[in-house]
Amino acid sequence: MPFEGYGGFSFSPASVQRNAPPLPGVYGLSNADQWIYVGSTANVQAALIAHLRERDTPLSRLSPKGFTFELCDAGQHAGRQSRLVGELTPVCNRH
Repeated sequence: MPFEGYGGFSFSPASVQRNAPPLPGVYGLSNADQWIYVGSTANVQAALIAHLRERDTPLSRLSPKGFTFELCDAGQHAGRQSRLVGELTPVCNRH
């Protein structure tokens, strides 16, 4: 498992509220076929809720079904996100 400490959860409002903490970390969104996006944030729960509200974006069109996350200090976000993007090659992080 590329993310340390937390398993996969359903990407739904109820699941995000129940399972994602309002703490800093990195998170990943996926569907049954691929990793869609890896992000970093000061508030994992708020970032995931914002993604749930997206309409007609590349991310929303790929219909994420699951999420996972890893808590880390703000100073570690960018480096950890970069390593996970390199490892998982999520579609929406490709430039």
